[in-house]
Amino acid sequence: MKLIILFAFTLAVASAFDLRGEEIFEREFFMPVVDDEIDGRITNGKDAAANQFPYQVGLSLKTPSGTSWCGGSLIGANWVLTAAHCTDTATSVQVLLGSTVRTRPAVSFTVSKSDIIVHPRWSRITARNDISLIRIPTVSYTAAIQPVALPSIASSYSTYEGDSVIASGWGRTSDSSNAVASKLQYAIMTVISNAQCKKTYASVSASNICIATTGGVSTCNGDSGGPLVLASSNVQVGLTSFGSKAGCAKGYPAAFTRITSYLDWIKQQTGISA
Repeated sequence: MKLIILFAFTLAVASAFDLRGEEIFEREFFMPVVDDEIDGRITNGKDAAANQFPYQVGLSLKTPSGTSWCGGSLIGANWVLTAAHCTDTATSVQVLLGSTVRTRPAVSFTVSKSDIIVHPRWSRITARNDISLIRIPTVSYTAAIQPVALPSIASSYSTYEGDSVIASGWGRTSDSSNAVASKLQYAIMTVISNAQCKKTYASVSASNICIATTGGVSTCNGDSGGPLVLASSNVQVGLTSFGSKAGCAKGYPAAFTRITSYLDWIKQQTGISA
């Protein structure tokens, strides 16, 4: 039964992606029916220590197609930032906070579709404006639950090219894995230029930020919507959007939504700014 479900899901995703060519693959993960053997990491990543990423959020999303898994980041006591491709068809979302173990959150909220704000110019065909917000009941901050810092609103920004960045999430361990991770994983990577990234993905625009996946270190399915932060400051500069259809650990760049392109929109919707 699991094989049949996985095969059907693969066909459905492949059909959707044919609309924009063979190059990009969004990184949400549709959950298997049986979920008792889940383990792993961001491909070639490391186990996160307790409270190392207190802004990390797990999202279990109900959709007409079933249940899917994504990541997100806490940006305020009432707000989670994630990817539009995770939430655009969601009917409800379970928001999990405060633990590195995926199935043992310190705090859990379930919110409805009315609490989801998808960017109005999001396009599943082009993967542009892949960003959304989730409104949650007020959460109390602890050592394990803290908001991530956003970049300050400014007239111009660094491209971050050459900077070390950290991605975190419960995504798949490898291209052959059929499950997301049980323990929160992270990896340190390097930002590359958009011009270099565009050689792989024609759809990359100024509102994307890309990283090299040297040695097969990359985000993977299940990491979608999760944070990309500067290693030097823990300021969030990206959220996981898409990668190559060839696989997560094949050496192709991974693409993220560039947060600095959406700071005004985030402030307009939430009142939050650095």
